[in-house]
Amino acid sequence: MGGHLSAYTSREHTAYYMKTLAKDLPVAVELLADVVQSCSLNEADIEQQRATVLRELEEVEGNLQEVCLDLLHATAFQGTPLGHSVLGPSANARNLTRQDLVDYINSHYKAPRMVLAAAGGVSHEELVGLANSHLGGVSFEYEGDAAPVLSPCRFTGSEITMRDDALPLAHVAIAVEGASATSPDIVPLMVANSIIGSYDLTYGGGKNLSSRLARLSVEEKLCHSFQAFHSSYSDTGLLGIYFVTDKHCIEDMMHWSQNAWMNLCTTVTESDVARGKMSLKASLVGQLNGTTPICDDIGRHILNYGRRIPLAEWDARIDAVTPKMVRDVCTKYIYDKCPAVAAVGPVEQLPDYNRLRSAMYWLRF
Repeated sequence: MGGHLSAYTSREHTAYYMKTLAKDLPVAVELLADVVQSCSLNEADIEQQRATVLRELEEVEGNLQEVCLDLLHATAFQGTPLGHSVLGPSANARNLTRQDLVDYINSHYKAPRMVLAAAGGVSHEELVGLANSHLGGVSFEYEGDAAPVLSPCRFTGSEITMRDDALPLAHVAIAVEGASATSPDIVPLMVANSIIGSYDLTYGGGKNLSSRLARLSVEEKLCHSFQAFHSSYSDTGLLGIYFVTDKHCIEDMMHWSQNAWMNLCTTVTESDVARGKMSLKASLVGQLNGTTPICDDIGRHILNYGRRIPLAEWDARIDAVTPKMVRDVCTKYIYDKCPAVAAVGPVEQLPDYNRLRSAMYWLRF
């Protein structure tokens, strides 16, 4: 067929996806249905994939952004399932048995938890017909009528560092507990993140960049890159700033990052919010540049919201955000909250946690 078949796993979702010519849709659905229902799980395949996962674990160790954000989750959600990395510890990859995989599939691969999505040259009626014929047999019933329930994840303000002075740059992330995927606060928080923005040394524009923190990064040579992020999950989220900088600039960059948060809580202006809205709308459209991301977007929306939220509705919700809403929501999630901090590399100059905590509010007269 010349198609592309692959899979990925995030902290809350597993996706099997296929990209083919439109005329091959029936075969694609049949193959995907076969993958999720009739996987043979023979020992030779398991051993081969065990080696693949161990190699992926080694590769992830070399990606310091992944390492830093995994550490951030580990400290922010310590003692809860969200604290684990997606790949998990290498001991699991070495010790998992065929029976473990069979039990996992039997308890999770059930109709109420699955979505079949398609985008591009497809007819909805044809897809529904194919789903009925190939996936109609997926069970709705759980063994012992015990549907697996996600345990609630609590956030813990805390710090974790992995100091290695041999590394050339420090990777640092600071975050507070954010909103869940279905929270009404999610859109104001997305606008707030757009106001902080992102920056990379390769950007043109220099001190003419729209983000205040990006302009400071250029003028004061604060960092090599930074990005504001918001990872939302079913019952919680992680709202933060991740940056890469020289070891001498960690303290300054951390100061200005927290300063940007305090500005969102207290002095954000009409023009800041207007700029953040335009930036957010452009990025939402930019993320859907192809059938693969659109299909992924449909699947995640159905699982999170029970329906696909169209771009027009996102635009309307973004337009409704006011500076007061941004200030109120940021005060609710950021102001005087205990942050979670993760740092990797030459991080001797990272300020003491109590100093970072005291910078989460302003005393002004």
